[in-house]
Amino acid sequence: MQDILEQLEARRAEARLGGGQKRIDAQHAKGKLTARERLDVLLDEGSFEEFDMFVAHRATEFGMAEQKYPGDGVVTGWGTINGRMVYVFSQDFTVLGGSLSETHAQKICKIMDMAMKNGAPVIGLNDSGGARIQEGVASLAGYAEVFQRNVLASGVVPQISVIMGPCAGGAVYSPAMTDFIFMVRDSSYMFVTGPDVVKTVTNEVVTAEELGGAKTHTTKSSVADAAFENDVEALMETRRLVDLLPLSNREKPPHRKVFDEPDRLEMSLDTLVPDSAHMPYDMKELIVKLADEGDFYEIQKDFAGNILTGFIRLDGQTVGVVANQPMVLAGVLDIDSSRKAARFVRFCDAFEIPILTLVDVPGFLPGTSQEYGGVIKHGAKLLFAYGEATVPKVTVITRKAYGGAYDVMSSKHLRGDINYAWPTAEIAVMGAKGAVEIIYRSELGDGEKIAQRTKDYEGRFANPFVAAEKGFIDEVIMPHSTRRRVVRAFAALRGKSLANPWKKHDNIPL
Repeated sequence: MQDILEQLEARRAEARLGGGQKRIDAQHAKGKLTARERLDVLLDEGSFEEFDMFVAHRATEFGMAEQKYPGDGVVTGWGTINGRMVYVFSQDFTVLGGSLSETHAQKICKIMDMAMKNGAPVIGLNDSGGARIQEGVASLAGYAEVFQRNVLASGVVPQISVIMGPCAGGAVYSPAMTDFIFMVRDSSYMFVTGPDVVKTVTNEVVTAEELGGAKTHTTKSSVADAAFENDVEALMETRRLVDLLPLSNREKPPHRKVFDEPDRLEMSLDTLVPDSAHMPYDMKELIVKLADEGDFYEIQKDFAGNILTGFIRLDGQTVGVVANQPMVLAGVLDIDSSRKAARFVRFCDAFEIPILTLVDVPGFLPGTSQEYGGVIKHGAKLLFAYGEATVPKVTVITRKAYGGAYDVMSSKHLRGDINYAWPTAEIAVMGAKGAVEIIYRSELGDGEKIAQRTKDYEGRFANPFVAAEKGFIDEVIMPHSTRRRVVRAFAALRGKSLANPWKKHDNIPL
C-alpha cells in the first residue's frame, strides 16, 4: 500500500512540474507566473480541486509519442473566490507552448459543462501558442468544441478571460465570446494573424505589441476590457470583478454588508453642474459620490471615454452604471460609445443586474466618418439593448438630454422604471440656438430678434418641467439627495417582474 501511495505522490509531483524546471525558470524570467502559481493567486488558499491531472495526449505522429506530459498543457478544476465557487482552466506555456490538443480541449470542455450544470462562472487563464500543429484537424476540432460551449454558456454563467501570454489564430475566438477580457501589459497579445503573415500578405511591417498588444486592444479595437501591469494585478482585479457578479443567471447578484449610509446626502453635488452649458464636468465624480464607499469598478475605461460603464454597489447591491461623460466629446454618443454601452447593458440584463443611467448627452456625433461607419446601426444597438432589458432601470438626467439620444439613454419610453431629473436638466429636441435657427429661419438677419427668440426657447425648454408635466420624468430631485433617491428607487424595484414576448431569440442590429 505504501508503495502505491508513494507512486501516486511521485506522479503528482511530475504533473505539477509541467514542462520541467528549466521551462518554469524561463517563464519566470519573462516576468510571468506559471499556470499553477496563477491559480494560487486567483483562488482562495487551499480551495483548488484539480481534475484530469494525469490526462495525456494520444498523438503519435511527428515524434509526439516521445513528448508526453501529464495534464497536457492545461490545469483545470474548481475553487472559490471569497468563498464563492468558480471553475477555472489555466494554460501551461511550459508544456509544448501551452498549445491546444484534442485532450487539452476536452479538459476545458469538461469544466465548462460542469460550470453550466452547477451554475458557476468560468475563468480562463490563456497562455498558449495556439493549435498543436502536429495534431492537425483534431486540434482545430478541439477549438470548435470549446467555441460551442462559449456560445451555450453565454448569458448562463459569467465567462471571464485573462490573457496572460500569446493568444493567436483560432485561440482568440474563445475569449472574444466571453463576457470580459483582461490583458497583461507587455506580456500578452491577441491577433488572428501574426506580424509575419501580415507582412507577407499586406506588406505592413508591425510588431506583435502594435498589432495585438494590451494597449491596442484596450484603446483602439475594444476587444479587451482592461489591461494591468503584471500577472498578480490582473488576477487580483479578476477576483474583485467576480465579487460583483452573480454566479449564474439563476441567482441574484451578491449582496455585501457595507459601511455607508443609504440616505447619505452629498451637498457638493448641488454645484457639480457648471452655470455655463458649454462647460464640462467630470461625471465620474457623480458616480463615485453615489457609490457605496466611493467604489467604482470601471469597464473599458480606456476606450470610448465619452461614455462610462462599470459596476458600483448601492446599499450593498451590485448595480451596473452607464453614464455620459461631458469631459470627452461633450458626452456625445457615437459608434464606439454605443457599442461599448450596448454590450454592457446586455450583460447586466442577462444576469439580472439593475442598471443606473446618468444622462448628459447633446445628441449623436455628426459627420461623414460616423455615417459611413454605420452610426445608425451602431446607435440602434444601444437603443435595442435598453429596450429589451427587463431588469430594474433607474435614470437620472443631470443636464442635457437632446434629440434621439434622450430616447436612447433609458428614457421612460424604453420602459425606464424610475426617471429622475435634476433642476439643471434640459430635455428638448435640440439646443436653443439650433432650434431657433430652424423655427425662425426668416428672422436670421435680425440678431436682436434671434437673441430674444433664443432666450424665449430656453425659458420654455431649458428645464425638466415640460417633460415632468407629461409624466416622462417621475420627479425633479435635488442633486444632493440623488444617492438616497436612487437607493430607494432600486429597493422599490426589487420585486419587479417583466417578460418580453416569446421568441426564439431577437435579431439585434449587428
